Amino acid sequence: MRGLLHTGVKKWSRLGACLNLPLALAPNFKQYKTSSLRNHRSGITMASSEPNNDTSSDNTHFGFKEVPASEKAGMVRGVFDSVAENYDLMNDLMSAGVHRLWKTAMMDWLGPRPGQHLLDVAGGTGDIAFKFLDYVKNDGKVTVLDINHAMLSVGQDRALDKGRLHGLEWVNGDAMALPLKDKSVDAYTIAFGIRNVTDIPMALREARRVLKPGGRFMCLEFSKVIMPGLKQFYDFYSFDVLPRIGGIVANDKESYQYLVESIRRFPDADTFKDMIAEAGLGQVKYRRLSGGIAAIHSAWRI
Repeated sequence: MRGLLHTGVKKWSRLGACLNLPLALAPNFKQYKTSSLRNHRSGITMASSEPNNDTSSDNTHFGFKEVPASEKAGMVRGVFDSVAENYDLMNDLMSAGVHRLWKTAMMDWLGPRPGQHLLDVAGGTGDIAFKFLDYVKNDGKVTVLDINHAMLSVGQDRALDKGRLHGLEWVNGDAMALPLKDKSVDAYTIAFGIRNVTDIPMALREARRVLKPGGRFMCLEFSKVIMPGLKQFYDFYSFDVLPRIGGIVANDKESYQYLVESIRRFPDADTFKDMIAEAGLGQVKYRRLSGGIAAIHSAWRI
């Protein structure tokens, strides 16, 4: 962990002391203090944290397996540690490359406005953040939050490569315990991340908590295929082909197997719509994409 933090600081500090590029990193994800420390040389903000010692014995699913709820977050981190460097390839394989169009469709439906503050959860690689800033012509702010250090590192490198030096804040944190104040963001997005959360209703309540009144919630996630002919092909591809490709291309068949299983365990679009409403968000709607392979859900804090 110390080596990873040092590496991240080194990458950002080479930009020079004249830049103020915030990076909030908290090694433990459950409970946060509000205080922060600033590294004046690099312009990096590092949030301090305390672990949550909750050792609940409840079980949850990890793909098709049943595991202790307290262990799922660590297991999910392990998966994304493994696939982080090949994350774009993973999404290409799982969506036949269409995930880029889906993300654009979500951003078009969101309709960002200049000056807004977006919280993008599970957004470590920066895809949604970059699209948002392009949409508002860099007149806005994005807090990119991810539970996984490796994913954030990929996103930071991509931001540097693209010359994106302003309007981005990188936060290592948990969707179930967001280190943000109540009513502090204009929009909340999460793309292909909600199904990996241990307690989805808790994450949805957290989304509502941090949204300002009138704030927008948007979720892009794999869903249930509704087109009969497509369903049989997609099941064959997902369970028989994709894990084998993952084993050959990324040398990681097990991670791809989990990702496929996690998609199948995720609720259908109508059930997830009800879960969002139960969390206190209003005007919940959804749009199916590509025959139901994915869906975008929209809601508001009223």
